[in-house]
Amino acid sequence: MTDHARDLASVRDATERLLTAVAKLDNAAVTEPSRLPGWSRGHVLAHLARNADALVNVLDGRPMYVSGKARDADIERDAPRPLDAQLADVRESAARFQDAAAAPADWSRTVELRNGVTDSASRVPFRRWVEVELHHVDLGIGYELEDLPAEFAEREIDFLADRFTGHPDVPPSRLTDGTRAWSTGRRASEPEITVTGSPADLLGWLAGRRDGSGLTVEGGPLPSLPPL
Repeated sequence: MTDHARDLASVRDATERLLTAVAKLDNAAVTEPSRLPGWSRGHVLAHLARNADALVNVLDGRPMYVSGKARDADIERDAPRPLDAQLADVRESAARFQDAAAAPADWSRTVELRNGVTDSASRVPFRRWVEVELHHVDLGIGYELEDLPAEFAEREIDFLADRFTGHPDVPPSRLTDGTRAWSTGRRASEPEITVTGSPADLLGWLAGRRDGSGLTVEGGPLPSLPPL
C-alpha cells in the first residue's frame, strides 16, 4: 500500500534540495535553456509551481487545469520572471500543496488528473515527487539521474514499466539492473527482449531523459518507447 504521508515527507526533502540548488543561480542562468526542448530553466520552475497548484485542485476535487491551453499560457507567462520570484513561487506553491495534503481526507478515493487519467489519491504525493525529482535533473544544474534517491528510482522504474505494460507498440521486454527485474510491453508469446543497465540508465530511458546508449540489449533492438 502506498504510504502517502511518507511520500509527502520525501516531496518536502526533494523540494528543499531543488530550492537550495536553484538559489545558487542568477537571473541570467534562469533564462538559459534547460534540458527540455524549447524550455528555459524559467519554464521548468514555472511548471513546477503551477503543477503544485494543479495537484491542490486534484486533491480538492476540481479539474487539474482549466485547459491544456491555459496550462501552457500560465507557464509561458511565468517563465521570464527573475530568480527571486521563481524561488518564492516554487516555495509558496509547494507549501500550498503540503497544506492541502495535510487536510483530513479519504486517501483511498479516486481522483482525476489530466486528460481523463484517474488514480488513487494516495498516489498523488508520489506523482508530485516525480515532478520535483525529474525536473531538478531537467534544469541541468548538476543534479543527475545518478543522484536520485534509490527508493525513488526503483519506484519510478516500476511506475513507468507498468505504464507501458500492454502497450501494442512496445515489444515484450524484461528490464533489469542486475538485482531487480521488471516486465513491460505488450503481452505476447514471442521471445522477450532483455534490457540491462543501471537504475539511472533504465529510468532515463523510460522517462525519455536518455537515449538508452548506456543499456545492454539482448533478443532484439532497444524498443522505441511512445511519448509519456
